[in-house]
Amino acid sequence: MFYFRQKESDIAIEKTAQTRVEVPLDDALLPPTSGSVIGVALNDKALVQTLEKSFHEKPHVQPPKTPVLYIKTDNTHLGYGAPIKVPTDKGPVYAGPALGIVIGKTATRVSTENALDVIQGFTVVNEVSLAETSFYRPAVKAKCRDTFCPIGPWIIDKESVQNPNSLTIRTVINDQQVHETNTNQLIHSVEEIVSYISGFMTLEAGDILIAGTPLRSAELEIKPGDSVMIDIDGIGQLSNPVEME
Repeated sequence: MFYFRQKESDIAIEKTAQTRVEVPLDDALLPPTSGSVIGVALNDKALVQTLEKSFHEKPHVQPPKTPVLYIKTDNTHLGYGAPIKVPTDKGPVYAGPALGIVIGKTATRVSTENALDVIQGFTVVNEVSLAETSFYRPAVKAKCRDTFCPIGPWIIDKESVQNPNSLTIRTVINDQQVHETNTNQLIHSVEEIVSYISGFMTLEAGDILIAGTPLRSAELEIKPGDSVMIDIDGIGQLSNPVEME
């Protein structure tokens, strides 16, 4: 079963091997949950390899040893089909294909072994961002602009996902696939993310953890007039048009 929100109502739809629900792009939805959204930076192996040299330079001199976190504030949250508004005078804007981990119940100091017990399911996230100058302290101005976090279109129950740490994620811009990655490229697994974050803050039902995004390369740049889709195997497709801010 999976869930999406439309006009403030939660609608549950059975998904079988013979049926698939198609959501028209012009039928914008609300994000499937209204909880807090917390992202994990520097959680992609290729991204970290690219930055390896800079990690050993001043002022930090060493790579981060624990997950680096950031918040996608309420003003960024967007549903399927609603337009991403991008500025044209702040440099390039990048799509951020990512798996969203949806918390199902109050979680405090959860062990890695028990992390799946507090997860309701999974969704698709497009963690849109301007270019970042520091991965140690993700910039609020780069990540928290209005509409910079499409989520949805629904939540897939965890029982329907065989292995959340091995899901292919594709980015399609204007009907052309421009990028592909997999959650097996995460440095910290889904279970480790839940355990780490719940170790110092209580997570509540409906909160979403963004598992990690890849390097923001030129292929992921989005511009007004584009249509961007993030497709995660077994989870769904999140599509949004891009408009000028």
